[in-house]
Amino acid sequence: MRWLFLGLVIINALYFVWAQQDFDGAAELAPALNNTSQFELDQVKLLGESVGDTRRQSTVNKSSAQMEIMLLGGFSDEKTAEKLQQRLLSLDINSQLTTLDSQVDVEYWVYLEPLASRQASVRQLKELQARKIDGYLITQGDLVNGISLGMFSREDSAQGVAERLSAAGYAPLIRAVERSQRLYWVAIDNSARRLIDQNILQLLMQDFSDLKHLLIPSDKIGK
Repeated sequence: MRWLFLGLVIINALYFVWAQQDFDGAAELAPALNNTSQFELDQVKLLGESVGDTRRQSTVNKSSAQMEIMLLGGFSDEKTAEKLQQRLLSLDINSQLTTLDSQVDVEYWVYLEPLASRQASVRQLKELQARKIDGYLITQGDLVNGISLGMFSREDSAQGVAERLSAAGYAPLIRAVERSQRLYWVAIDNSARRLIDQNILQLLMQDFSDLKHLLIPSDKIGK
């Protein structure tokens, strides 16, 4: 009986040691599994963010491309621009006519400011004419009733005239005036831009020797 009791005690002790070893192994394995799962989740999250960033960048790039308009032409004559548009249409390239104002040069305006009344300005003009100084009365704009003393293409020429008038007792002023020219262009539809390559441009330049082409933001187009 005593040996049976001792046998049972030994068996229970061995079972306890074996169960404790399995519990420790499972405890060590659980954090590793948790870390692996978290790593995989992080990888999936990073991958999702990367795809989202790529899509957003693609959308930005497409928006930027759509904001640019291709223009062909730069003609002072509207009929020439219309001929170009018809030529493009024969090549299955859709387009629209548009205009842009291009600065040509700057002129320098010498003038006297308006006096208190029109009568006073007329008397001053007659006085200038008596001194052999050419001028005319300004009839419109912000300088109405002032006296224009000439437009000059060079600033030093305008300065020379102003200095002679100052020596004669007058107070002339100089204003820079920009001269612009309206040019006619053909705006290519976005869907047809891919059709405009170097070969097409060279072909068009054979018939339109002064043809120009450029890309500008769409908000600069005046339709």
